[in-house]
Amino acid sequence: MKKLILFNFVVFSMTSIFGCGQNTNVEIPETTIEPRVITDRVQQDTDDPAIWIHPNDPSKSLVIGTDKHKDGALYAFDLKGKIVKVYRNLARPNNVDVTYGFPFNGDKIDIAVVTERLEQRVRVFKLPELEPIDKGDLVVFGADTDRAPMGIAMYKRPNDDSFFVFVGGKSGPEEGYLGQYLLESDTQNNIRMTEIRQFGKYSGEKEIEAIAVDEELGYVYYSDETVGVRKYHADPDHPEADRELALFATEGFENDHEGISIYKKTDSTGYILVSDQQANRFWVFPREGTPGNPHKHPPLKIIGAATQSSDGNEVTSTSLPGFPKGLFVAMSDDKTFHYYSWEDIAEGDLK
Repeated sequence: MKKLILFNFVVFSMTSIFGCGQNTNVEIPETTIEPRVITDRVQQDTDDPAIWIHPNDPSKSLVIGTDKHKDGALYAFDLKGKIVKVYRNLARPNNVDVTYGFPFNGDKIDIAVVTERLEQRVRVFKLPELEPIDKGDLVVFGADTDRAPMGIAMYKRPNDDSFFVFVGGKSGPEEGYLGQYLLESDTQNNIRMTEIRQFGKYSGEKEIEAIAVDEELGYVYYSDETVGVRKYHADPDHPEADRELALFATEGFENDHEGISIYKKTDSTGYILVSDQQANRFWVFPREGTPGNPHKHPPLKIIGAATQSSDGNEVTSTSLPGFPKGLFVAMSDDKTFHYYSWEDIAEGDLK
């Protein structure tokens, strides 16, 4: 089902979204789509997915998802939604992200990083084995229980292949809400994290959970729930690393801004998808901004979905079996993850 949503913003709203100062009618296409696949159910409470692309055989790619419970687990699903691996005994694993080519044991491996909220730490798992390689000592925010870790995202810096972990907590200060840590391994295969900076504004309204990194363009995005999406430079050595570059998606959401994912058409173009949790829909914004302003992200499209109260999602433009133009995965509050085809999302409105 496809329709147009007509927004008639007052001057204040138009300025916050489009950067102009006049009343303007803006038509935003809306499409309702159905999942191509619904995964097996986890035991407790799905929360956040990541997508791992197999280096040699795309059909063996995996969706990694958290079961957020005090007796939680990390799951691996195949492209048909079947559970293929589980790692249990995690104390409320919240969010997960994936990165490639991490130096370990004289080799380069792919890893998933997970926030273990009740232990105030980050866990690191080798992929596709889903085996932990850390020693359980990667504590964040000084083990402050008020800042128990929730959101997480990886950043592999292109100029030197340094690996960084961004972490957001249950609460935090108005300035310096996010933590950025350097992730390394030594010759004895010990994984260590070194705090690099704490940065980022926070409204104080709810919490910050969803974080996404655009490695090619060098930006980190995070959802300040009920307020909008904030944007900063991901490289801590950037001369303007601590300056907020944008606050967008400030109008039209029913309540919580949640999961963020980035669909890449090229190294510099594509789309940013943000979950409108209570409305069961996803907003699409231009990854590259607008002509002349890379930090201006007006809404392009709204996707209605079958997910229930989704607060975590991930997307890839890699062609996969059953998903030739890319795969979008979103958590649903019925203990499942939904797989959507990019072709269904794009239709005639997006490339």
